Amino acid sequence: MHGSWKGRDVISILDFSRDDLDALYYLADKYLEKIQNATPLRTLEGFVISLAFFEPSTRTRMSFETAAKRLGAGVIGFTAAAGTSLEKGESYADTIRMLDGYSDLIVLRHKYEGAARFAAEIAKHPVVNGGDGKQHHPTQAFIDLYTIRRLKERLEGLNIGVLGDLRYGRAANSFILGTALYRTNTLYLISPPQLRMRDETRIILEDLGVRFYETESLEDVVSDLDVLYVTRIQKERFPDLSEYEKVKGSYRVTRRLLETRAKPDLIVMHPLPRVDEISYDVDDTRYQAYFKQAYYGVPVRMAVLSLVLGKEG
Repeated sequence: MHGSWKGRDVISILDFSRDDLDALYYLADKYLEKIQNATPLRTLEGFVISLAFFEPSTRTRMSFETAAKRLGAGVIGFTAAAGTSLEKGESYADTIRMLDGYSDLIVLRHKYEGAARFAAEIAKHPVVNGGDGKQHHPTQAFIDLYTIRRLKERLEGLNIGVLGDLRYGRAANSFILGTALYRTNTLYLISPPQLRMRDETRIILEDLGVRFYETESLEDVVSDLDVLYVTRIQKERFPDLSEYEKVKGSYRVTRRLLETRAKPDLIVMHPLPRVDEISYDVDDTRYQAYFKQAYYGVPVRMAVLSLVLGKEG
């Protein structure tokens, strides 16, 4: 099942089909079972994975590292440009060439849009985008869709709300584009006017014929939703901090709101970290799915690494 993945760069979810995702999730299910049974694996023994994180990360970096180690691979890399030869004036391109020479696959995170695609053009080995700029975070979208598949047992015919920063949030953008692969879903895009979906994302949805509605009010639509995907409003992404001050704290998902307005089987997701957009009293309710979502990051990223390197276990 790995023919369509082997040797591919993973830059944008737009580069992958539903058949690709079916293959990914088939293997992720197998790896999840092995994790739960504490089954040791040597699938990637002898391979070396580079984690080139030019930007801060907790879940993405650690889940990729865990995924690589669970598969028996070696891991090298860095968690910030500080302390690397970039501080001495080494170019980004030369840093990628160096990592390419040391490893069999590069996982990259960067604040600039297009950094992963540029790295893929330079490197001979595959590049996996761990999030770059404001639009692409493909492996997070893989995890998000996998979470829905596990908890809802389907990926079609759902009413899906996406709440928060839909302009600057790359996880939200990638998730929206991922749901668009499943044409019978309906999207409810909930944000302040300043944070509405980017034009390029809107054009893609329109071209695909995806049903979507834009609104500022969560209360108006929450009772219709099967899935609510919440994102934080990211201060670090705003080119103008005065604009951030206008919209911070715009939404808060509370236990009271969910218990009085939501369907009993609604699932609430979040790529994390959260700040104040989901109250802590939601954590121990039946709606909470964000910690499961984080847990599924390891088997999904194990499957990504295995398929791209042409190995399954």
